Amino acid sequence: MSLRSTVDFLLHDWLHVDTLNQRERFADHSRETFDAVLDTCERIARDKFAPFNRTVDIEEPQFDGEKVVLPQATYDARVAYAESGMLSAAQDYDIGGMQLPYTVESAANAFFACASVSIGAGMLTVGNANLLMAHGTERQKQVFALKEFAGDWAGTMCLSEPQAGSSLSDIATRATPDGEGFEADPLGPRYRLKGNKMWISTGDHELTDNIVHLVLAKIPGPDGKPIPGVKGISLFIVPKKLVDDQGVLTGERNDVALAGLNHKCGWRGTVNTLLNFGEGKYPVRGAGLDGKGAGAIGYLVGRPGEGLRCMFHMMNEARIGVGMAATMLGLAGYYASLEYAKNRPQGRPMTPAGKDAASPQARIIEHADVKRMLLAQKAYGEGALALELYCARLVDEQHTGDSESANQARLLLEVLTPIAKSWPSEWCLEANSLAIQIHGGYGYTRDYPVEQYWRDNRLNMIHEGTHGIQAMDLLGRKVLMEEGRGLWLLADRINATVKRAQTHGAEHDNAALIAHADALEQALQRVGRATKMAWSTGVPGEALANAVPYMQAFGHTVLAWIWLEVELASQAQEASHLGRRAAAHFFFNYELPKIGAWLNVVESRDMTCADTPEDAF
Repeated sequence: MSLRSTVDFLLHDWLHVDTLNQRERFADHSRETFDAVLDTCERIARDKFAPFNRTVDIEEPQFDGEKVVLPQATYDARVAYAESGMLSAAQDYDIGGMQLPYTVESAANAFFACASVSIGAGMLTVGNANLLMAHGTERQKQVFALKEFAGDWAGTMCLSEPQAGSSLSDIATRATPDGEGFEADPLGPRYRLKGNKMWISTGDHELTDNIVHLVLAKIPGPDGKPIPGVKGISLFIVPKKLVDDQGVLTGERNDVALAGLNHKCGWRGTVNTLLNFGEGKYPVRGAGLDGKGAGAIGYLVGRPGEGLRCMFHMMNEARIGVGMAATMLGLAGYYASLEYAKNRPQGRPMTPAGKDAASPQARIIEHADVKRMLLAQKAYGEGALALELYCARLVDEQHTGDSESANQARLLLEVLTPIAKSWPSEWCLEANSLAIQIHGGYGYTRDYPVEQYWRDNRLNMIHEGTHGIQAMDLLGRKVLMEEGRGLWLLADRINATVKRAQTHGAEHDNAALIAHADALEQALQRVGRATKMAWSTGVPGEALANAVPYMQAFGHTVLAWIWLEVELASQAQEASHLGRRAAAHFFFNYELPKIGAWLNVVESRDMTCADTPEDAF
């Protein structure tokens, strides 16, 4: 079964995305236009991305002393993607967009991630531009965002620093008002930035005419000292090359310098950098910070002190994007190992005839344990894809639904975003490990692509908020926010699916469906009880000591719900539906029972890890 058939099923048979065409924003679209977009993206991914996935892994980005050198394939892929219109796919017609539902945009981008996540397809650029459309001035939108949507310029997000990765309250980059009249600059209040940013994906390259950096920095208070904590963080547009107020390049290089490239385990096709802002390597416009033009020129986005709130617009979008990337790497490994298992003879069946050494070898897909590993990959990958598209559908509901539906979609997204990022990052990585296992020794070599998929996927548990941070966000904030309304709303959705499955199972004598519904109902109750017991003492240190096991159990419960939804939509007898039901059976029989062990330590507020002294290690 191909990725396209899976996408078509999820979009049309399960999510019924065509119903969005009844809304004014999407009224010009139909299944035909959606399919045309998918066709185009599938073709570009097949022709411009997939053949070069190994190329960009081997030919890593290099700095020749003047510029970053990338393979020609990276340039060709970027041009093809930009020309497809996908950078502005969800934007308004009047700025060159297609007004596509985000659900369709997300599904279309899945083809690129499956073909070569390492080449990249503009996730950061689109996220950067979307943030500016939400929080920038009209001039900032026109000058910066529209150039990014057109594919002329690229975008980054600059949060982390060498000494402050996830601890954003400790960033040291400073922003100082740039002389008299700094507030009156047409591009926004103008500041001079000085500091270092680390782990900046696409931070320097020659793929586009300019790079728009979105940089978090602290503005000194009245006493000249930075405001402590996250309340002192502001957000700035810092272009690599300066422009006038109409967006025309002035020929001036901003004081942003490439300090080094990070050479990574995976994602080697994507440039990752250490950037120095304001060190004086490229003096620019006037006195600057040292009287000689030092200091990167940046333009304030939003109001001072609201930088992190603005940046979360991009971060949350990126987190769902990371989840999709992890998902597609898992599915890429699944497709590769499935093909290998169908064609690799090894061993003989566990039957009397199989004891005859002269009998033909069996293909390894005939062995039960290989089927186990394939079903696990299918359950992880296709389940994760369904989750990501469900979240994308919530985005459309938030933007185009009535007020009540939009608010419910917002709440559900708040609760589900940590799961959408973290669950595929963990379990589709496990899928990649199983793909290597199916290949045996060959899987551990570069003769086959599965080792690269694993290396590429290992990043996704780290970037855009580590596993531990997502877990603390889920248990420490998301399930508690608005007096738990988001959690209750999710529970209502899950219970509604349970009731549908129980009713359908009874009407059609489907004992397995009823058993799955009952198991999900019990799992949901267990998660609810664990949430209450974790917080029963009101001590955050006790509640959050086992936040990761809680998130694992929560995520497995959510995926069981997703699989029950898919199972309900897969009742016909076609082979593809039989495969989906087999994956659902696998998940309920092999995966969902794991939540008991995870929740035991949550419910008891087990302090083994938290209380182990450093000397014990």
